Amino acid sequence: MCDSFDKSAAWYDAIYDYKDYEREAQIIHTRIEQYGRSEGKNLLDVACGTGRHLEYLRQHYTVSGLDISPGLLDAARQRCPDVPFFEADMVDFELGEQVDVITCLFSAIGYVRTVDRLGLALGTMSRHIKPGGLVIIEPWFAPDDWHPGSVHANFVNRPDLKVARVTISERDDSISRNVFHFLVATPDGIEYFTENHELGLFTHEEYLKAFQNSGLDVIYDADGLTGRGLYVGRQPQA
Repeated sequence: MCDSFDKSAAWYDAIYDYKDYEREAQIIHTRIEQYGRSEGKNLLDVACGTGRHLEYLRQHYTVSGLDISPGLLDAARQRCPDVPFFEADMVDFELGEQVDVITCLFSAIGYVRTVDRLGLALGTMSRHIKPGGLVIIEPWFAPDDWHPGSVHANFVNRPDLKVARVTISERDDSISRNVFHFLVATPDGIEYFTENHELGLFTHEEYLKAFQNSGLDVIYDADGLTGRGLYVGRQPQA
């Protein structure tokens, strides 16, 4: 589980400034054009974070976002003030309407933690997809690709902001754990805090089964956006 994203939300974009969101959004757009069969252009980004992907996807779609973190949603609303955002859990949200595409990117699906909750999340997403529409998920690491004891660090070095975020990867059975240690310096002072992030390590077969059990036909792209792969599930047409 994640104790809270809200503490670090103010510096989220600075920490992940290295990501090429525009390029990733273009790949998503290409996959939608390649595999999508519904006629509409409505896209929901689940676990949307601060809305960086939506900033570019909105060029092609009528977009909305969903996240469990109020702090990240505040940042997303500032970035895209005319986009609807919803505070909800990806496992059991209910929007009362269907869309043409649901995306869940940057490995956020791992936060469901268990295979059972993975199945519930895919079922929830599937219910919100029109016939011929797509559910596109960027997975977290598979069990064999997670290496406990690895040391990681991210640094932000701006004139008015310094951030150091360090962690040592841990594992508890099928759960990966990173306790992030933050040291943040701004003109207002220096702050230290930690966040505990736990994500499920699911196999390729477990992802495929979750898609199939939710009634989606699934296509797997081994490269994906960042080398972690990409699952594209399509709702069968009537």
